[in-house]
Amino acid sequence: MKYLQYYVYAVIVLLIDQATKWVIVNRLVIGESRSVIGEFFQITSHRNKGAAFGILQNQRWFFIVITIFVVIGIIWYLKKTLDEGKKLLPFALSLLLGGALGNFIDRARTGEVVDFFQFTFDFSWLQTPYIFPIFNVADSAIVSGVALIFLDALISWRREAKQNVKTGSESGDLQP
Repeated sequence: MKYLQYYVYAVIVLLIDQATKWVIVNRLVIGESRSVIGEFFQITSHRNKGAAFGILQNQRWFFIVITIFVVIGIIWYLKKTLDEGKKLLPFALSLLLGGALGNFIDRARTGEVVDFFQFTFDFSWLQTPYIFPIFNVADSAIVSGVALIFLDALISWRREAKQNVKTGSESGDLQP
């Protein structure tokens, strides 16, 4: 039962991702944009046949095979972290799992990932505005999951450092 809630989180990410992609595919033509916040934030229908930032274009089967291994690894590690009684790390892994599956479904079905969040940064010192690579809900979940993994690592590191200082001072062994 303790495992179920984390798979539910992954399924929620997956469902939101697929629902938003469905709306984009069925309501916008590829390349069409709709302003949300002026030029800063737009919904733009885009397809990506590569990985993050458009790298490794047209490597569909590579991404499918890699994602299968990644999903298996995430599921294994999720179980391991839950058995250790962790809370933040399993949630982060749930986000990764949902995001990985969302983009996997796109690649398996059509060979490309539907992206639509577009942010444009217009800094006065730049000659032209910077358009951040277009992304989707799955990408957002993956990035959030990775950030939470780093946060969990920092929290664990601080906890271990405090424990080491406490243990060292109790034994009379002063360590920097």
